[in-house]
Amino acid sequence: MPDPDAIARLIMQLRQHGIRDARVLEAIEKTPRELFVEDDWQAQAWEDTALPIACGQTISQPYIVAFMTEQLDVQPHHRVLEVGTGSGYQAAILARLARRVFSVERHRPLLEQARRRFRALGLENIETRLGDGMRGWPEAAPFDRIIVTAAARQPPPALLEQLAQGGVMLIPLDDPLHDYQQLVRIRHTPQGFERETLLPVRFVPLLPGMPRRENASETIRQQADDNAERNGEA
Repeated sequence: MPDPDAIARLIMQLRQHGIRDARVLEAIEKTPRELFVEDDWQAQAWEDTALPIACGQTISQPYIVAFMTEQLDVQPHHRVLEVGTGSGYQAAILARLARRVFSVERHRPLLEQARRRFRALGLENIETRLGDGMRGWPEAAPFDRIIVTAAARQPPPALLEQLAQGGVMLIPLDDPLHDYQQLVRIRHTPQGFERETLLPVRFVPLLPGMPRRENASETIRQQADDNAERNGEA
């Protein structure tokens, strides 16, 4: 059971750190972060800190989740693309604010775990896929909002192409002068793409393609499916 006092403390801390959007705060309060945290870290589930999850990834600090969500300015009619499902926590927050969330993850174990969490919470407006997040989700584009939860050198061209006119993207970009990244907000205007630097952050890198081991597993799985299909036809 979540500790009501711990939840209240976190919401108070977020307010003290400048989070003002009542919808964002309510979404965080109603989303059980302990469901997205590994068993070894349950005691810290409602602390304002990032925590490790599987596949060498992390669940972001609640302040960063709240800040990015607030800066994204998600409205109830918006369609949102998330690059990097991870634990699923950020998508769960977005799902309480947007009409539909499309989330791409390159690690199958993380994606399958996140899907189970979404089902447990009854979040039916989240669509997920296993794939290269740098390619986005072209069949579902354009998107009103895009949020990238891993750091890139530059915004991937495919994601810029999938951002609707008037749309907003948040993405951490490498800072060549420092060992951290800068969170950047990109607006798609009639004149092009306008950038605004928001604050320094630390995210895992945004990588192209699929993990090698999972590529091999996918090949084996596909071969098994093909063999089963041929045997069934025989």
